[in-house]
Amino acid sequence: MTMVSGKGERHASAKASKRKSLGPSKRDKHKRRLKQKVSIAEKEALNKVSVAKSKQKKEAVQVKSPSPSQQLEFFLDKFQSVNGVKLSTLELESITENCIVKAPVGHDQDASNLGEHLKFAFGSSWENKLCGTELDQGKIEAGSPAVIIFSTSALRSLDLLRELHPLTRKCQAAKLFSKHMKIENQVSLLKNRVNIASGTPSRIKKLIEMEALQLSRLEVLVFDMQMDVKGFSLFTLPQVSNEFWDLYKTYFHQRLQQGKVLICLYGS
Repeated sequence: MTMVSGKGERHASAKASKRKSLGPSKRDKHKRRLKQKVSIAEKEALNKVSVAKSKQKKEAVQVKSPSPSQQLEFFLDKFQSVNGVKLSTLELESITENCIVKAPVGHDQDASNLGEHLKFAFGSSWENKLCGTELDQGKIEAGSPAVIIFSTSALRSLDLLRELHPLTRKCQAAKLFSKHMKIENQVSLLKNRVNIASGTPSRIKKLIEMEALQLSRLEVLVFDMQMDVKGFSLFTLPQVSNEFWDLYKTYFHQRLQQGKVLICLYGS
């Protein structure tokens, strides 16, 4: 009996040894395959983020830069490519780099410096035009801002307005977006003096069509160029960009050609 038992143990030991020599079990192989799949998925996700950041950086360099002529070229290229139009030589000659707001020396284009850029754009008259509180018949109409800021979302509009608080303490800025904002309240606010308005293209267009938002005093258009994680901006974000370009073509392009407004491509 003892001898049989010894043979059985040796036989079991041999089987175990054989299993080891055959390599990992099916369960181990399954775990390894799962890890490989997770690893591949993580790499793909990282690659997507990397591509988006690369795209974002590339476009940001184009608009954050420096020279008004480069900014104008970038803007007109976007306008033509997105809208499928080609401006004539005569049209291009009417839009010069003088229509681009020049940045004050030593100030980057981040939200915290927007106020300084606007002061610089209005020169010595900035305090009266951006901080004044009284209407002036024939000169300063109700609901007619000197500055309109265009953003892709309500949150971004609020971020920019927050940084402009020193300019809007006495004269409330108009928040022109639909999220948590009733259009009736916006119409009511626009019955007073407004120096700065910030919002999204769709709501801004609606208020212009309702004749609640006036454009008689408009001098500066600020186009927020911050991009989302996918590399989209005000000029390229699906749906929002369509609304923006439609609004721009209808109400602002001719004003730009006539030298009545300046544009500021702001942020990165």
